[in-house]
Amino acid sequence: MLLPSQTSWVILAGGQASRMGGNDKGLIMLNEKPLIEHVLERLSPQAEHVLINANRNHAFYAQYAPVISDLFERYPGPLGGIHAGLTYAQTDWVGFIPCDSPLLSDNFVTRFCNAVSTESEILVAHDGHHLQPVFTLFHRRVLPKLEAFLMRGDRKIILLYDECHTEYVDFSDSPSCFFNLNTPQELAQFGALHS
Repeated sequence: MLLPSQTSWVILAGGQASRMGGNDKGLIMLNEKPLIEHVLERLSPQAEHVLINANRNHAFYAQYAPVISDLFERYPGPLGGIHAGLTYAQTDWVGFIPCDSPLLSDNFVTRFCNAVSTESEILVAHDGHHLQPVFTLFHRRVLPKLEAFLMRGDRKIILLYDECHTEYVDFSDSPSCFFNLNTPQELAQFGALHS
């Protein structure tokens, strides 16, 4: 069985956040705290090794955890952060969560670890209705496939999952875990409900 201590977890804060007006999403304030702090409060008790993928505001993020940047230029989206995480992490298994998900469940890491099988290359969360493609756990052996995928210009994360041995982790009992904040309106509504 895979232990949480044998995994690293990367918070993906490297995107362009176009729906948030281009503001760095991890720094956006929610109830007087930046979003990155909300995610860390949920993740840190579960994970010994936490990294932050960011392509700007490094000094700010560095106060929380080691910061890694995309190695591919022109923002290949979440796969850029996943590639960086698999390159820099010191463990064979590396997990990823977006920086705008403040309701991460408190057994998130354990659930992923318990779902790993000998054949697993990628595990992806499923909320009972939809795949949650950026909440995922990768084995580092996927790195050469991911590099080839990015080099040929592919960006759709689901297509990579089709090329690997991908399994799904059932979160149908806690779909709110994947609630994320993409627009200023969602942020305002969430802040009012959880203040």
